[in-house]
Amino acid sequence: MLELNEITGQIIAAALKVHTVIGPGLLESIYQSCVHHELKKRGLQSELEVPLPVVYEDLRIESKFRLDLIVEKRIIVEFKCVDVLLPIHKAQLLTYLRLANLPLGLLLNFNVVHMKDGIKRILNNRYQQAFGAGKT
Repeated sequence: MLELNEITGQIIAAALKVHTVIGPGLLESIYQSCVHHELKKRGLQSELEVPLPVVYEDLRIESKFRLDLIVEKRIIVEFKCVDVLLPIHKAQLLTYLRLANLPLGLLLNFNVVHMKDGIKRILNNRYQQAFGAGKT
């Protein structure tokens, strides 16, 4: 099983390639599809537009929330095409991580000149499994 850092490295490499080839200024859905395609080529399992129910106490609400991309059933990738990432974008991804009980998310903003400036890594500090060596 790949470690989280290896998976995030592959996701970032895929995002960098897509951004280099097609550049900024397109719709989020275009980048989602292209990164998904790149990850499949790299042998990583990923799912687009995954439904996310909201659980509040004993109430389960089948919401219309969709996770942009889940990679290896462990990392949420949230795509943005905005002038600047705001604190609410990070908070949104953290909420998704908590609701899905997943350890890590990447916030990718493709509306930047250099893709490296559009990448944020978000850790779910409430994740139930320990981050030990070889366990992630």
